[in-house]
Amino acid sequence: MAHVNSQPCIGIIGGTGLGDALGAYDGEARRVDTPFGAPSSDIVLSQWQGVDIAVLQRHGPGHVFNPSAVPYRANMFALKAVGVTHVIASGATGSLREDIHPGDVVIADQIIDKTYKRTSTFYERAAVHVEMAEPFCPVMRRWLINAAASVTDTKCHESGTYVCMEGPAFSTQAESHLHRAINADLIGMTVMPEAKLAKEAELPYALIALPTDYDCWKSRKPGEHDEAPHDLLAQIMSNLQKSTAAGIALIQAALDDNSYLRDHPCPAHDALKLAIWSDRSAIEPDEVRRLQTLWGRYF
Repeated sequence: MAHVNSQPCIGIIGGTGLGDALGAYDGEARRVDTPFGAPSSDIVLSQWQGVDIAVLQRHGPGHVFNPSAVPYRANMFALKAVGVTHVIASGATGSLREDIHPGDVVIADQIIDKTYKRTSTFYERAAVHVEMAEPFCPVMRRWLINAAASVTDTKCHESGTYVCMEGPAFSTQAESHLHRAINADLIGMTVMPEAKLAKEAELPYALIALPTDYDCWKSRKPGEHDEAPHDLLAQIMSNLQKSTAAGIALIQAALDDNSYLRDHPCPAHDALKLAIWSDRSAIEPDEVRRLQTLWGRYF
């Protein structure tokens, strides 16, 4: 694939906390129009550690988009349009496991999708079926895991299953225990349809999950806290800064050495090769042109 042995351009989608931290990043702010409307924010083109990057705030400046309202299709289309070759996403999450502590980082490897309000494909006028057995790019995951070894003050978990719920309210206790019972490790609201759309755009995609709390499953012992029993939001906010710092440190360590990324082909770069099931001659020419940025090389 052409991206191997060439210099990558890394798209960085900043979620809660990290999105605000990267929002002030210095560079060329580019507004991109897409067939799916405007993205959440301008895309800031710059360099970090000598690597070309494109920074996008998932929830917009000022965190104005709730998880169901994020313009996921516009965001991914815009990143593809400006020349991004790989995507690192960050996301604040709840931990569903005792050993995944707030302030750790998790390089997730699986997703359970429980969203139901969001359009999850670019291709509404054609039959396009991408593979999602590995929703996160295995090459990017290995690159990030290798980099995590040098971030000595942060514990990195090399795998984890992320449940994506619709939100915007957090889980009930019954839901939280259910998510633990189905062997999920993290709970969040933003990875879907983002990961599906990345695959449809032939963009390798990896998630740096940033646990800020234990959701609401973890029972409190009598007298364990002096705070009110409904202090989940306070826990999240107090841990957000620590989690954000951990995420930035990991991204910086990865960008210090992108040789692994340059030397290994990512499967997502050819995700559409066998995925377009429609007879291409039967797809409307206007639709082919409308989505030229995504699938043009196959027509």
